[in-house]
Amino acid sequence: MLLPRTLLVGRTLRCIRAVGQQTSRSIMNLRELVAALNDFASLSLAESWDNVGLLVEPSPPHTVNTLFLTNDLTEEVMEEAVEKKADLILSYHPPIFTPLKRVTWKTWKERLVVRALEHRIGIYSPHTAYDAIPHGTNHWLMKGLGACTSVPLHPSTAPSHPAEGTHRVEFCAGNAEHLDTVLSKIKEIPEIFCLTTLPARFEGGEQTRVSLNCSQKALLDVVALLSQNSRLYHKTEILLLQKPLLPHTGMGRLCTLSEPVSLSHITERIKSHLKLPHIRLATGTGKTLESPVKKVAVCAGSGSSILKGMEADLYLTGEMSHHDVLDAVANGISVILCEHSNTERGFLSELRDMLAVHLQNKINIIVSEKDRDPLQVA
Repeated sequence: MLLPRTLLVGRTLRCIRAVGQQTSRSIMNLRELVAALNDFASLSLAESWDNVGLLVEPSPPHTVNTLFLTNDLTEEVMEEAVEKKADLILSYHPPIFTPLKRVTWKTWKERLVVRALEHRIGIYSPHTAYDAIPHGTNHWLMKGLGACTSVPLHPSTAPSHPAEGTHRVEFCAGNAEHLDTVLSKIKEIPEIFCLTTLPARFEGGEQTRVSLNCSQKALLDVVALLSQNSRLYHKTEILLLQKPLLPHTGMGRLCTLSEPVSLSHITERIKSHLKLPHIRLATGTGKTLESPVKKVAVCAGSGSSILKGMEADLYLTGEMSHHDVLDAVANGISVILCEHSNTERGFLSELRDMLAVHLQNKINIIVSEKDRDPLQVA
């Protein structure tokens, strides 16, 4: 049957438009993409022990058309990335953590590096940087609690001080001639910043108050100089400049529910959010399944070090040591454990959507279908 001419033209135009939409998606240079990922979540927010950022880089120039997201980069997931023609793998957990002394075919982590380089696939890991950001892993996990307000359990600080230097030194001097000599010597010391002088009254007389910022290294030289004059030295104050706290940023979350709910009810909420048929529950001493829960301390992944000592009705995390669970229970705090990566993996779908916006839909972003927690209920 022949189609009417107008209908045929319409379908042809739609086909052309569809092809145009597919080819309009551009590619990104790897360095450009890594810079954008670092802008999305600053690596300075990661824990000091972590291994984050670009871990495997194919020889440049390297362009990225497909970004592949996974929680854990196993060999099965790597083969999936190869099949789906990934150019960069974003693995939440760093597949390289303990330093590699060689890259051979002997161990599975070495083979990941070999396969990545063979197929010109880069590997990037954000890990605890994503735990810290306001819109990260812990924010996604606490959505399973229902309506609540939250603050970080361990707030992050800004990567730098608000002013140059790490310390502020202030002292008063009455002898103008001697002060000029001291100031001229101070100006010769490297890493001195914001040197100011102001008139001041001290012990009933006219004085000059000197204020300066300096680095830790310069502080030693400044103190050594001022200690040569006992009167100046005894009038010296040294202040440590604190890095400011970043709002809504840091490790873990302390969540206060809008309305208290029973332990059994919140357990079902969490199972539904994580799409898990079973979780592990330790009931706090003196508590029952009907006990009300108002405050919940949350930490995606392994929460022992983050949750320890926090006052709450409930701890929610992936895993904790046996003895840390005993401590919490003895203090009347119930504990829900969901296995490590089950408290992280669901974030990847939200991450895909957020990165699509952040990267202005320049590249394809896909989530692994093979990635899963290694522990299953038998």
